[in-house]
Amino acid sequence: MPTSFRGGFYGGLTAAILLGLFLIWLWQPERQVRRHTENFLHTIEHKSWTAAADFIGSDYHDQWGDDRARVLERMREGFRYVHGVRINASNPTVRIENRRAIWSAKIMIDGDQSEVTGFLKERVNSLATPFELEWRHVSAKPWDWKLVHVSNSTLEIPADFD
Repeated sequence: MPTSFRGGFYGGLTAAILLGLFLIWLWQPERQVRRHTENFLHTIEHKSWTAAADFIGSDYHDQWGDDRARVLERMREGFRYVHGVRINASNPTVRIENRRAIWSAKIMIDGDQSEVTGFLKERVNSLATPFELEWRHVSAKPWDWKLVHVSNSTLEIPADFD
């Protein structure tokens, strides 16, 4: 059965519209920030420090006085002796404000039994306040978000802690 030009045109037009609607849905700022945060946490679980660095903006800073290089170094050192780590966020929320977004959730760490894992679980899992990750939309590309700030008002990390 031959396909007419009109049938092919409408079929292609329908496919293009459906693809466009899917991309609009996918590229919504809230969805992008949620996906970026999930992927960022997975890179930490898998100790993919190069991939984790790709999520962090060059202007990163946090409440503990870390810049981009220092937070990457601390993550690498902090997770060196932790095996089978799993990072779970419960009830995350996202607030969009112009070209920035605040992702907020209670984070729980689990992993294989070791002294370091026990220390991390004790410090992080007992926090009553949620972590806040601030993301900035850095270009015209709808998927281009970078992590620029992390905070948790009750987590204390001494400046000389290694």
